[in-house]
Amino acid sequence: MNAEASSDIRASAPELATGPVSGAERFFSLDALRGVAVLGILVMNIYAFAMPFNAYTNPLAMGGTDPLNLGTWFFTHILFDQKFMSIFSMMFGAGIVLMSERAKAKGAKFGRIFYRRSLWLLVIGLIHAYLIWFGDILFFYAAVGMIVYLFRNLSPRTLIITGCLVLPVALLVSYAGGVYMVELKARAEALEQQLAAGETLSEEDQATVDEWTEARGFMLPGSEELEKDLVAYSGDYIGILKHRAPFVSSFQFEGLPFFILWRVGGLMLIGMGLMKLGVFSGARDARFYRNLMLVGYILGLPLTIYSSVNLYAHQFDALYTFKVGTIPNYFGSVLVSFGHVGLVMLITTDGALRSLLDRFAAVGRTALSNYLMHSVVMTTLFYGYGIGLYGMIPRFWQMAFVAGLIGVQLLLSPWWLARYRFGPVEWLWRSATYWQWQPMR
Repeated sequence: MNAEASSDIRASAPELATGPVSGAERFFSLDALRGVAVLGILVMNIYAFAMPFNAYTNPLAMGGTDPLNLGTWFFTHILFDQKFMSIFSMMFGAGIVLMSERAKAKGAKFGRIFYRRSLWLLVIGLIHAYLIWFGDILFFYAAVGMIVYLFRNLSPRTLIITGCLVLPVALLVSYAGGVYMVELKARAEALEQQLAAGETLSEEDQATVDEWTEARGFMLPGSEELEKDLVAYSGDYIGILKHRAPFVSSFQFEGLPFFILWRVGGLMLIGMGLMKLGVFSGARDARFYRNLMLVGYILGLPLTIYSSVNLYAHQFDALYTFKVGTIPNYFGSVLVSFGHVGLVMLITTDGALRSLLDRFAAVGRTALSNYLMHSVVMTTLFYGYGIGLYGMIPRFWQMAFVAGLIGVQLLLSPWWLARYRFGPVEWLWRSATYWQWQPMR
């Protein structure tokens, strides 16, 4: 570390008062819930590790007609798809409130530390997305977190209402995009018929055909596009890197303003409000969490069940899904996530299954390291530069890999924290944030 950086650290001593949270300051319930969320996310992410991305939402793309595989998709869509990601997003918002209020209680300035922390998380996300796995979420959390941080001082009610108003914006954008794609398809198909009849197209008309051809390759991939994915991810590391980069670039810089900002941002705001109300810190009584669980499941599960049946009835048509097919699960997933939260918090406050919850809490305290471990382990198992199982394991049997890795992390995380203060990536992240190496033991 250079002299200028050392001088800056000494000059900003109040900021350092907001340093890494000690074990005594942590909320057990928050850690346990975060651990449940990060492990629940793996249940869905395995599809994108093991198969072409289109198969994530469309089981018919690979092995979907098999009863076990189709049943696995129904089960995971109803209980997991977007549910644990919703919890994790709310946890991120809760963390912003928690860190900000602790800094305020110590009379310390936190803004500069938070944005430095977020920028390093963004860097970690970029490294993860481009060099390891395209499905990174850290980049989005860092970017959206820097925006929602500005709303941290609003009242709980205002935060929750604002979050609820922000959430549907992504659906409006998706609907508009779906309408445009339907019209684009109709125009392009008419122009393709003219081409087949021997007519010459203008530059504008040819651009329309080209646009639809590109969009169709992404939204409605045929066997040729799926084969490209299978060949690429079964190949060497450099080939995978080249194949992945354009998708990541498009996913990040188009997905952020049109979908992620509204979905993740809305959930973060709701999480901030719920944290201020004591929901995530375990401050509410058992009756509250029981009601939260019941309302979440009673209202949410019918929506997610209908979503799965409806998508299957439309044969997972991408244009239908893009336009209106996602709506039931979009809202149902938030409600079911509240049911999951209520269940975990009810068990936590009851004191039942304490030994198991201790393990989930350890996973939650090392959530970043565990999340990145998912990518490292699974890409090594499935990609061509590792064992090379990509596209070979049916959806049902992918769950065995999920169960195995979850079991390893439930064993490894407590073992690690018995010896070290942070997970390895958390330690590196905090050291970069505070511009000095953090004590690890």
